Amino acid sequence: QVQLVESGGGLVQPGGSLRLSCAASGSIFRVYRMAWFRQAPGKQRELVASIGSGGTVNYANSVKGRFTISRDNAKKMVYLQMNSLEPEDTAVYYCNAWDTSYWGQGTQVTVSS
Repeated sequence: QVQLVESGGGLVQPGGSLRLSCAASGSIFRVYRMAWFRQAPGKQRELVASIGSGGTVNYANSVKGRFTISRDNAKKMVYLQMNSLEPEDTAVYYCNAWDTSYWGQGTQVTVSS
């Protein structure tokens, strides 16, 4: 079993940056592809980025070139570096172990002046 806890959200001005962290528990963390999803008010949850156990990454078109996903298997951590933030990035961001029911509680990101 895997437990996930996100942190690092907050209020930031357009053009600013935030770094989200996801702390995982569980001895088999390293075998999972990990992902960040987000859900804005009134919208469906959408995939932001994912990273495989070996480091292969994928991004949603809307965040390519602005967001970077990374992981540290030794520390059981997943990160999402978000730069050049836009108001459209405002959402609750969730950490997920790919293709499982393991989700974190979410962290709010608000981009506003």
